[in-house]
Amino acid sequence: MARAFWAPGRVNLIGEYTDLVGGLVLPVALDLGIRLDVVAAGETALVSADVDDPEWRRYVDAVEEELAALGRPAVGIAGELHSTLPIGSGLSSSAALEIVLALALCAVAEFELEPLELAQAARRAEHRAVGVPCGIMDQAVCVLGHAGCALLLDTGTLEHELVPLPPDTRIVVVDSGVRRTLERSGYADRQRELAEREPSRIRHVESENERVREAAAALRANDRRRLGELFHAGHESLRVDFEVTIPELDRLVALAVDNGAFAARMTGGGFGGSIVALVDAADSASFARAMIAHGRTWVCRASDGAREL
Repeated sequence: MARAFWAPGRVNLIGEYTDLVGGLVLPVALDLGIRLDVVAAGETALVSADVDDPEWRRYVDAVEEELAALGRPAVGIAGELHSTLPIGSGLSSSAALEIVLALALCAVAEFELEPLELAQAARRAEHRAVGVPCGIMDQAVCVLGHAGCALLLDTGTLEHELVPLPPDTRIVVVDSGVRRTLERSGYADRQRELAEREPSRIRHVESENERVREAAAALRANDRRRLGELFHAGHESLRVDFEVTIPELDRLVALAVDNGAFAARMTGGGFGGSIVALVDAADSASFARAMIAHGRTWVCRASDGAREL
């Protein structure tokens, strides 16, 4: 009998690159994601109608290998992937793919893992697949996300709590159209520079950790002015101290504020990808219409995490 699994993408509200050093992050699981319809099979054989990364199959192999190392029985899956996530836009399509694959592979083999154990296996699979030493944030929020909430996560201890989003606030993602893959960007360079404790890189993550704490408090208080200040400061830190923004992202952030967003900044690994903006729910449709001329735009909601449908 066919079974269906779903894993969300994510947008990080604030806390960029802090997970590389065990810092704080504040991501949201999105109502955009990847669905996998499968049956058990002797060997894994998957097709995809709209996962347009030509190298996605290496993730399949990497996830299978990581789960086998944990003792999963060798049961394959056959089926089809469907995605509403744009590849390379900074919304963590790779983590969603890893998690949905891991869920399906574990389910058909009747092999159970705790959510964060599964997330850690998926993180190792990413490193195995593309050689990028990513943090745990993307995979963690993919399994721990909750509708209507952001996830305040300490990536060092994995302690976490849900932070409710104000009901009159909408999350809008605007894609710059500039594609990047983490293994071909400066992502690994930034991790090395953090390990070498380059002053400007350290200054970014230390100040960003404090911004995450303050942003969680501002969300709880629905303090839009403070959220705007924190998003602006975070973007400037990524632009000046961490040097991962590009002119297209800087321009989109300025346009978002000009068009009524009360908070906006780059999100994801940078070097391309998307911005995230917070807008009043009543203004979200008009805001999206204004921004769509400058890049693909999605009005998103916070979603529950990965699950069997």
